Amino acid sequence: MSARALPTSLPNAKFDWLELGAFPTPVDRVSVAAGELFIKRDDLSSPVYGGNKVRTLETLFGQAKASGATRIYATGAFGSNHATATVLHAPRVGLEAGVILFPQPKSTAAEENLRVILGARPVTVCLPHWSFLPLGMMRQRRRDRSAGVASEIMVPGGATEVGAIGYVSAALELAQQVEDGELPSPARLVIGVGSTCTSAGLLLGLRVAAILGIGWREPPRLISARVTPWPVTSPYRIVDLAVRTGALLAARSGDRRLAVGRRTLRRGLEVDRRYLGWGYGHATKTGRAAIETFRASAGFELDTTYSAKAAACALDRVAPDGPTLFWSTKSTAGLPDVPAEAIAHAPKRMRRWLR
Repeated sequence: MSARALPTSLPNAKFDWLELGAFPTPVDRVSVAAGELFIKRDDLSSPVYGGNKVRTLETLFGQAKASGATRIYATGAFGSNHATATVLHAPRVGLEAGVILFPQPKSTAAEENLRVILGARPVTVCLPHWSFLPLGMMRQRRRDRSAGVASEIMVPGGATEVGAIGYVSAALELAQQVEDGELPSPARLVIGVGSTCTSAGLLLGLRVAAILGIGWREPPRLISARVTPWPVTSPYRIVDLAVRTGALLAARSGDRRLAVGRRTLRRGLEVDRRYLGWGYGHATKTGRAAIETFRASAGFELDTTYSAKAAACALDRVAPDGPTLFWSTKSTAGLPDVPAEAIAHAPKRMRRWLR
């Protein structure tokens, strides 16, 4: 199997890929109280910085380079995994990194990410609140244009059709692992949903695998556990992005079957809101319990903002009617050390937040 499943399965689908990750990622089988749980280890997608954002950035960076951009911005919260992945991976492919960030509730993982982001010294825009993001993006585009800088600004999580293509490929990769006998076909697949990009790509990709006859005839049900609130993570938005991604894939490949309809995709999706707690970035009791369970049974750490909430959902979904697979999306690669003097240049609001 090729390192990237989509170009292998659909060789006529032309996208500008830049290789950042180590694929395919393995699938682990662990014993938990309710039975067996399979884990797709996308946390191991890169020794530089893994997690789900690596797949998204492969296509988004490729698109940016193809358009002639020399700088690329990530947008999101102070502890954004997408921003962390961007500042660590962009220089590897000759892109200057930038970030446009707003505050979030504090957590250990968020503080570690922001230190790494600032330590990489990207072009940094600090916003007072998430509601300033559209204005901040517009102003930075104007600044770069005036300065003669060719730049791209990604939406939070890279949630566009091109970004979602990375997880269409991921679903095909999983289907091929089922086809190769590495695991049984899952009855359900559990993942955290924040910006919707990963969920939309998987939702479409699971159906595309069935269309192509890889891994299963009927796709596993996708259960997306909310880590950000409605309406960002509404089923409509996830399905809408999946539909648009399918239309793009059909146009690029010439295979009209891949333009999957809204009703078909909606049947395969469940959005579970029970694990969000008080909201984005706020730890939950069930999430902390999942951290302890995964530390003991799977041997790796989760974070309270994203992966612990999705893992809590996955543990509750282990059932005798078929295998449950948890998609591990938070990088477990070691982060670089960042001395205090390396972030002395940071905006005052960010330094206050870190203190």
